[in-house]
Amino acid sequence: MSAADQLTVARAVSVPVVVLLFAWDFPNHAYWATGLFAVAMLTDQIDGWLARRSGQSTDLGRILDPVADKILVLATMIVLIPPFAGWMVAAIVAREFVVSGLRLAALERGVVVAARDLSKIKTWLQGIAVFLGGLAAAGAFADDVAWWALLVALVFTLASGLDYAWQAPTLLRGRQPA
Repeated sequence: MSAADQLTVARAVSVPVVVLLFAWDFPNHAYWATGLFAVAMLTDQIDGWLARRSGQSTDLGRILDPVADKILVLATMIVLIPPFAGWMVAAIVAREFVVSGLRLAALERGVVVAARDLSKIKTWLQGIAVFLGGLAAAGAFADDVAWWALLVALVFTLASGLDYAWQAPTLLRGRQPA
């Protein structure tokens, strides 16, 4: 397994620790959880850079990377209800399940779907929203900041879902989209 793939796995493994830190009540626990979340999200940039730089971009990495991102971001969003609105988190979770289902259907047809550009932006906006949500949960500022950040992420999440829906017929025919 390449170093980039190992970072991706480490990001997925960090999820229970982040969730536990948010749930476990001790002084500054939400700050610790938010800090670990931020470090884990940064590995998303590093693993992609490593894979491209070393020429070790793999199908395993293209499959695991978005899964690790989704697990980390969604689990943390769920723990952060409140300050996040449950309906926003539910809409984001639903989109992620639909797109993951499309990815699996494409994989069955021999097509590995790499993350699209809009989806990468969506992931980072979700990550920023979760970071701000963690800081709001810690009491650094009002929950409204987190709410608005998640609303922006939700808009991009839905737009990204429509982007994948647009590509679905091509993917389901077993072809890579343009």
